[in-house]
Amino acid sequence: MGWSINQRRGLTHSRPDRSIKGYTLIAPLFGNAAYLIDMAGRVVHTWDLGDLGGNLARLLPNGHLLTLGPDRAKGPATPADEADFLPLEERARSIGGNGALLRELDWDGSVLWEYRNPAMHHDFVRLPNGHTLIPEWIELSDDLAKRVRGGWNHRGKQGPLIGDDIVEIDGDGGEVRRLRTWEMLDPRRDPICPLERRTEWTHVNSLDVNDAGDIAFSCRQNSRVGIIDGASGTLRWKYGAPDTYHQHHATFQAEGRIQIFDNGMHSRGQPASKVIEVDPNNNEVTWTYQGAPTLQFFSPHISNAQRLPGGNNLVCEGATGRIFEITKQGEVVWEWLSPFFNEIRGQLLPWTYRAYRYPANDPAVAGRDLDPARWASLNRLHGLE
Repeated sequence: MGWSINQRRGLTHSRPDRSIKGYTLIAPLFGNAAYLIDMAGRVVHTWDLGDLGGNLARLLPNGHLLTLGPDRAKGPATPADEADFLPLEERARSIGGNGALLRELDWDGSVLWEYRNPAMHHDFVRLPNGHTLIPEWIELSDDLAKRVRGGWNHRGKQGPLIGDDIVEIDGDGGEVRRLRTWEMLDPRRDPICPLERRTEWTHVNSLDVNDAGDIAFSCRQNSRVGIIDGASGTLRWKYGAPDTYHQHHATFQAEGRIQIFDNGMHSRGQPASKVIEVDPNNNEVTWTYQGAPTLQFFSPHISNAQRLPGGNNLVCEGATGRIFEITKQGEVVWEWLSPFFNEIRGQLLPWTYRAYRYPANDPAVAGRDLDPARWASLNRLHGLE
């Protein structure tokens, strides 16, 4: 979606009678803070992320903040087109979504726990047993790389092709389980998009776990969504192009269905984004949201959609920093445009990887001091009052 450089930021639309009341959490990309926003669009709490940087933040039921970032204390990364032959630890820092540092902060921002892994990226799931699930980049064998189709090489050269493992770690950072997505996918039938560089085969950008322990994952580079059986560790469903393109945030819904933010980048015809719900039993799309007109809603990368209690969805159009809530019928009942711009690739941009809404009675926020007056100067600075 294009926007005017003079466009008003903050809350732009609200239907209090139709929206799900609560607080929205964001961690602007390449920033240094996470923000909790009320229904009036005002900041009511912040966490200083320091050298962690902004990437992804999520509240745990006890009000602790679990957040993933690139560990900027290590300094600037090597440009992507120069990093192909570096060791994986250094090479990973040049890839979008890298997050070498996972931290748990209390409500006041004190560090309670951290885990460092230079190959970790994009997402995490804190499991009921206290373990954490993460995606991890790994270098594929030359033999497998030769069999993977698609993509293009920079100046005819290519370093080791990168794939993804899904790793479960315990509270001490010890490895409990490892699942290899590159053994579950087919190098011929699940090719890299021809418009993407041959640096990664899969690029896992989301994980979700249901009550049965099944794992849903999304791969951007080859436009694939899958479900791994929690008991056997085998792939039991695969979906993607030509039905979705470079999608993000595949999440479990009622009756085993999967909701997907389909970015629509490199799609056939006119690129546009949509949110869809798919039944893995028959691949039927049971619900769709698109912009009206279609191009009114488009983020070529990042982004997410969160199903809220009652059936509404909170949608993050990440490239524009536009966060909005829609009903099942597609009516926009709340809209907020992020005023938090950070320097990204030489430009000031409002990129927001994801947004999460926590209902007012959620244990993560219930009973907390969420008075926007405490943050009056910050709200005035960003035009949120």
